[in-house]
Amino acid sequence: MTVPQPRSRQRKPLEAGVLQLEIGSFRLYLAAEGKAAKTVRIYTEAVQWFAAAQLIPHASRTRWEEVDRQDVQRWMVWLLGRYSDAYVSNQYRALQQFFEWWAEEEQLPDPMVRLRPPKVTGKLVPVFTSGELSALEKACQGRTFAQRRDTAIIAVFRAAGIRGSELAWIRYDPGDPRRSDVDLWNREITVHGKGGRARIVRIGYDSARALDRLHRRRISRDSGPAPVQAPGLPRE
Repeated sequence: MTVPQPRSRQRKPLEAGVLQLEIGSFRLYLAAEGKAAKTVRIYTEAVQWFAAAQLIPHASRTRWEEVDRQDVQRWMVWLLGRYSDAYVSNQYRALQQFFEWWAEEEQLPDPMVRLRPPKVTGKLVPVFTSGELSALEKACQGRTFAQRRDTAIIAVFRAAGIRGSELAWIRYDPGDPRRSDVDLWNREITVHGKGGRARIVRIGYDSARALDRLHRRRISRDSGPAPVQAPGLPRE
């Protein structure tokens, strides 16, 4: 698998000036709606960026009711010349959420009505080949805590296809099912995805055995019957 190198980006200007007041209210609205903290940050920063980099310096806007659809279109064109269409589409949807809230809150026309988001073209996601996976698993073979930990991580990733953030928050306490996300006997793991939504994923016997070996090595290393601490798989 060839991993693409991340493109360096300059720090975004987020000083929204006279337009910040409504952005603060939008942030409160998102939090009250139960949006995840990451979602709140992404949406509010998208609006701040739009205001600081486009509306204030180039369109001389000082009030949100002065913003029109061409302001949004110019901003999308500028973004598409510098970022991926998927990233720009996310920025568009953040602005869309803001203007929908703002139009309802102020009982004013939404400047993004009838605008369409940028078209997102499908891209192939690089994946490990079977040979690369075998080499990775071979590199983790052994009886040390770190080797058992890495083997368990790879086994769960391979079996369940979960996100890294979902893996990091897995709890395992075989002595208290209420504090454990792992059911080795039924080979099930409860993971928490975006927005805190929980779902159950299935793993195979190999993954269950790798987690069991990790737990036994943890107990041996700590010289006591302490469970794997939460959140996340144990670290050395």
